[in-house]
Amino acid sequence: MNAKQKAERTGIIFLVLLIVSGAVLLYRGNDAVALGVAKKEGILTAEQVKMSFDSVSGRLVHQAVQEGDNVKKGDVIMELDATDTDLAIKKTKAQIAQIEAQIAGKNGSQQVSYQKADNDETQSFRQIDQQRAAVAAAAATLRNSELDYERKTSLVEAGAIARSALDDATTALEVAQANVAQQQQLLDRLLAGAQDTGTTDGLALPTIAQERADAANMGNDIAALEKQREQLLVSLDELQVKKERLVLRAPEDGKVLKVLAKEGEMVSQGTPVVLLESRRSYYDIYLSEEQAAGLSEGDEVTGTTVAGRKQVKGTIRLLTQAPGFADLKQSREKGQADLSAFLVRIYIEPTDGVQPGMTIGVNERAFAER
Repeated sequence: MNAKQKAERTGIIFLVLLIVSGAVLLYRGNDAVALGVAKKEGILTAEQVKMSFDSVSGRLVHQAVQEGDNVKKGDVIMELDATDTDLAIKKTKAQIAQIEAQIAGKNGSQQVSYQKADNDETQSFRQIDQQRAAVAAAAATLRNSELDYERKTSLVEAGAIARSALDDATTALEVAQANVAQQQQLLDRLLAGAQDTGTTDGLALPTIAQERADAANMGNDIAALEKQREQLLVSLDELQVKKERLVLRAPEDGKVLKVLAKEGEMVSQGTPVVLLESRRSYYDIYLSEEQAAGLSEGDEVTGTTVAGRKQVKGTIRLLTQAPGFADLKQSREKGQADLSAFLVRIYIEPTDGVQPGMTIGVNERAFAER
């Protein structure tokens, strides 16, 4: 057999093997579509957190982490300059102390005013009682003078006494009348317009009422000062919150992937300064309609790492229709999907030896059994 015949025989054998192999693959369902349906693998991806300063800006004065550092929740990451905020806090505290001193002073003055009104009322009642007695004494003297005048008038008419005695009685009567009028004026002045009931029980003196009203009005000044203090306390709380926000802390456990700001730089609010890789990891797989029909969000799924064959438990957090690129298409029907795909996002539980970037596969039988 010459070389040409050997080459032809070899070519025929290779062609037959190729045809047989293709037929076997088609028979076993190992074409591209079948493999796409059966192969359920995804790359484990860690969620990333872009950290930034909330509602504050300033100069970065302290950088506590470097790229690659592992941090715990609450660890200090960065700090902004707090000089201005500290001064504002100190100033506000001084203003609060000043207002509190004014409130204390007003409260003291109000109490003193009330006490003065009470003392003035007691003293006024005592003076009124004394003046009532003086009026009564003057009235008694007047009555005696009237009786003496009437008696002497009769005696003068009878010629029993001299006319001068009657003149003296007349003078004494006029003096007694004037004294009664004077004492009554003094009593009216002490009453200051209040109706005299003959007793001090229940007697309301206008001057004392005015003193108490003035003392009560001090309460309005105190209330205004207390409102000012409340506003300052709110401002102080805001400043304290602002100062806390000048310190950036890790929101959760994770690993620092990238530091985007350096010490001495000006940092704006909301601008990412650190990229943090969280401990929350997930992988995506794509399922056909039939496979996805038996699943729901919250179902538990067990996957296996391609490297090391480790079992990884996870929970379906997202089950939704996949983008069009994930549909499995046949070449004979261009642009039309033969098999619609569904995106399944599975979050895993932390597992030793399983890191982001590893490939995790899920046995399709796990979906078929549901």
